[in-house]
Amino acid sequence: MRFSLLTQALCGATLVVGLPGFKRTVKASAPLLPISRSGHHLVPFEEAVREFAGAPKATSDPATYNDTASPEELAKTNSVLTTGAVSAASCSSNPNIRFEWNDYSASDRQALMSAFKCMMNKPPSGGFSSSKSRWEDFARLHQMYTPNVHQNQKFLPWHRYFIYLFEKALREECNFNRAFFWFDETKHAGAFSASDVFSNQYLGSLGGSSHCVTDGAFAGLTVNIGPGTGNTPHCLSRQGNAADTAQCNTNYVNSCLSNARYQDFEKCLEYGPHGYGHNGVGGVMADVYASPSEPFFWFHHTFVDRVWRIWELADPNNRYNSIDGTDINGNPLNLDTVIYMGGLGPDVTIRQIINTLSGDVICYRYNY
Repeated sequence: MRFSLLTQALCGATLVVGLPGFKRTVKASAPLLPISRSGHHLVPFEEAVREFAGAPKATSDPATYNDTASPEELAKTNSVLTTGAVSAASCSSNPNIRFEWNDYSASDRQALMSAFKCMMNKPPSGGFSSSKSRWEDFARLHQMYTPNVHQNQKFLPWHRYFIYLFEKALREECNFNRAFFWFDETKHAGAFSASDVFSNQYLGSLGGSSHCVTDGAFAGLTVNIGPGTGNTPHCLSRQGNAADTAQCNTNYVNSCLSNARYQDFEKCLEYGPHGYGHNGVGGVMADVYASPSEPFFWFHHTFVDRVWRIWELADPNNRYNSIDGTDINGNPLNLDTVIYMGGLGPDVTIRQIINTLSGDVICYRYNY
């Protein structure tokens, strides 16, 4: 299966309604352009079970996998947050915590929407052609690197570091001083639209038909990166598909977690819940090249990263100290494989980010 080609028409003038405190304006939306086919495989749950039936399996029960934040750590929401290297001991005793959306306060949610808006309104760095803002710097880099960091085992470490650099930019450039977030898609499988993340107060409607987003904090947003590998201004659009988001369920995630080898786990997660999360939101989110233009991208990929982290925690002595699989050119991955960021941030090795509590570059865990 492939990401669907969305048949879309032009969108007219819209009323832009944002969060309280944001200016209410009336303006014409950018065109609603067709989203090109991205070429990424999607594997439904039943097929994945068959495909990985012969792969080595973990001896532990994936249903028990979890992060291990302590009550003291969970109480730390808005205190001093780490954005640089620290010692492993310091990181382990005082990590940043990423809180699931339902555990995020109304104040935290408002601050996050404001920080997203700040990034959208900041001028671009100048390092990425076609980008019109700091927000789009991230979308443009992702567009440039998509063929190299998808459909191979670099996918998870590259996106882990990509998310970290985005969080770092929110903190350093937009004064975001709250705990970071994630979105537990297993709780909303088949019903993303019922979550208040897709409401007028936050990201706007998900909907069930192809359309420009005309409500929420990002109503009327013009996307300048994409579709696909091109760059033509178009509106932020969505096309909710509950059948696709239903594949982001606990059974599918646990099936991926049951794989003992990283290469099997990664492929299962990327072609399964990851791909279906993109396609289930649809529109710009289904444009995998430029999908970071969609605010929900960051909710989705923190979910994906959290799944990798709990897989690592099931066997940390081995899974922090080795990695298998290959890059797009068939070169074997190892801990010294470099994660390139095209000037968005310093390049790092997988060794530096494979353990989120190493403190070498990153320092965080999830609230569960």
